[in-house]
Amino acid sequence: MKNLIPEYKNLILFDGVCNLCNSSVQFIIKRDKENIFLFTPLQGETAKQILEHYKINTQEIDSIILYQPNKGVYFKSTAALKIASKLGFPVNIAVVFMIIPTFIRNWIYDLIAKYRYKWFGKKDQCMIPTKELQEKFMP
Repeated sequence: MKNLIPEYKNLILFDGVCNLCNSSVQFIIKRDKENIFLFTPLQGETAKQILEHYKINTQEIDSIILYQPNKGVYFKSTAALKIASKLGFPVNIAVVFMIIPTFIRNWIYDLIAKYRYKWFGKKDQCMIPTKELQEKFMP
């Protein structure tokens, strides 16, 4: 896992065929003023390495995953809130929801995750980043 990404970067693993997930990635990119986030689809090779290293079963963890070098991985609502905390005002205010117990936050997260394809749709293949954004994506 060493040197997979620079220490000062955060890697977001997302469902590459989910419309909600792809919209979320675009939302993050627009607000990532510090240029700290990189992205990889859960279906990609980089994600595969991380998932294997941390023994993450994507059948059990149907979630966005935040990988921070030297800190590890975060899932579901914790990952989403940690990401939001780095996006600047007013999005970073969402971090106040960390006071809500994780099991409650994740229950809401899981409900949205369960119906995301039904509510927001699904693509046949992972999104292909534009040339301008290719440096933010890992295979």
